[in-house]
Amino acid sequence: MKSSDIKVDWQKVGGLLPVIVQEMASNEVLMLAYMNEEALNLTLESGFAHYFSRTKNRIWKKGEESGNTQILKSAFLDCDNDTLLIKVEQIGGVACHTGEKSCFFKELNLTKFDENLTTNLAKTHAGANTKKLKYSVIDELYHIICERKLENNPEKSYVARLLSRGDNGVLKKICEEAGELVLALKDLDRAEKYANLKQESFGEHRVGEPKYDVIYEASDLVFHMLVALAKHNIHPDQIHSELARRNGISGLDEKNSRKK
Repeated sequence: MKSSDIKVDWQKVGGLLPVIVQEMASNEVLMLAYMNEEALNLTLESGFAHYFSRTKNRIWKKGEESGNTQILKSAFLDCDNDTLLIKVEQIGGVACHTGEKSCFFKELNLTKFDENLTTNLAKTHAGANTKKLKYSVIDELYHIICERKLENNPEKSYVARLLSRGDNGVLKKICEEAGELVLALKDLDRAEKYANLKQESFGEHRVGEPKYDVIYEASDLVFHMLVALAKHNIHPDQIHSELARRNGISGLDEKNSRKK
């Protein structure tokens, strides 16, 4: 197996993949490290964990000096394809350069937060019993688009085919869908001025329902906007946050505050 067989979103992680290292026998978390594509290839090919050192700016084999190597046993990529979990056999029983078994040995004292923790946990459990958290349609759709981008199969995926055309292909489609939404809105405006909708053939997708055309075309536009956002790894939550920031601010004041 090579790194090319694993659908890591290298663009999203900036070329460095966070790796959580867990001991196979005990499931104890040993360390957090990073791999670039070459380090991942070396790990998969040799069976020994290799990482990329951000301080030394080079690839290193775990245990190359101490002898405390890590033998790869299994690996799991997370749902967003931007974090790797590997389970290893820790030779020598020590993963940390300090001589500790795990790099995570500095336990924080949370005693003074116990009261708040208890209260918050009670509220969380109470809420969980009455309401199940669900992802929004936008969030689910965005993650599907990201999966299609990584799978990169233009023959079976419309998203992959669209992305294979480059920026111009995606942007041209956004302009096209925006134009169709504008025309649908114009038709709706005209339709609302007629008492008898049958005077003209309003409604391209549902005859006599020009408002549905607006909904249909707006959905097309939003979908293609999500494709463009996914291409550049911009999550819709960032749009949500920006809108939340503007909420309660006068549109005129907000516009005047922008740098000219």
